[in-house]
Amino acid sequence: MTLTIDKTDEFERLLEESFSKSCAVADIVEGTIIKKENEGFLVSVRGAKTEAFLPLKEILPAEEAPSLEIGDLKEFYVLREENDEEQMLLSLKRLAFAQAWAQLNDAKQQGDTILAKVVSVVKGGVLVDVADLKGFIPSSQLRNGIPSDSMINTKIEVKVLEADPKKNKLIFSQRQAVAEQRDQVVDEILAGLEEGASAKGEVVRIADFGAFVDINGIDGLLPISEISWARIKHPSDVISLGETVEVKIIKIDNELKRISLSLKRMGEDPWQQIEGEFKEGQVITGTVNKVTGFGAFINIFPGVEALLPASEMSDENVNPFNMFKVGDTVEVLIKKFTPQEHRIALSVKDIVK
Repeated sequence: MTLTIDKTDEFERLLEESFSKSCAVADIVEGTIIKKENEGFLVSVRGAKTEAFLPLKEILPAEEAPSLEIGDLKEFYVLREENDEEQMLLSLKRLAFAQAWAQLNDAKQQGDTILAKVVSVVKGGVLVDVADLKGFIPSSQLRNGIPSDSMINTKIEVKVLEADPKKNKLIFSQRQAVAEQRDQVVDEILAGLEEGASAKGEVVRIADFGAFVDINGIDGLLPISEISWARIKHPSDVISLGETVEVKIIKIDNELKRISLSLKRMGEDPWQQIEGEFKEGQVITGTVNKVTGFGAFINIFPGVEALLPASEMSDENVNPFNMFKVGDTVEVLIKKFTPQEHRIALSVKDIVK
């Protein structure tokens, strides 16, 4: 016996199933706007038994509400399923958010750089706005490592580190975006720089070991030892974040794509200045800059320190910390003078009274 199927009946059954298929929360459905009401719009959604409702608060941005017209065909996000007691509830806002999350995830996968607007400074970083989604940039992922109120309302280029809509977690990195831009132009910029030449740049980051200065788009390292001829405790004692400084390019490493800078060499070397100012056997007055277990460093000329060893403090065995403290004025004898080697040895015990 051969079973025959009535194609007309089968088509009608499938059509009926398609119209009776329910829409679940988070589904994306297509619907036509059919009526404007005080609190929103009625929408005809295929398969729904009754009209769905789109509240005004679910339209993003709110100023787009007047632009919606009867007959418009759009996609909507299902906020609430249709049941015997309630009509289906729709949202354009959630649809925009869902699309934004998808775009950000694509940007993360493809490594794209996007624009983010800084909206506030918070503990540990800054909050940013991207397509009406709030994200976070940790301080460690900021270009200069320090959140600043001056960043608020500015747009910066960032990379997506994490985009998880389920956890509502959106993390960005400005540093990675800057690094990528640097890699793209570094060869061209390096070709236009010369060792020994001076250049102006902005201080973009300060650390204990020195500072980074933006030179034509490249962050050059300004070590703390190259900031001042005088001893300093921290780079911020001399320079500040965002300051424009003129520095000397002391080294260009084309292989590692790095440049080293000096601020102190923009001025005259004080070690050269003192060559005719002092001589061995001369008694001078200096200021204690630092005390250590083996001696004390005495400032005898702006930017020039000389060493007073513990053995030269007294004929007896003494503890330098019991003899001097930072800021003391001391009379010393220049026992050895070799400014070409940046070395000057002092003595107190050999001063003839």
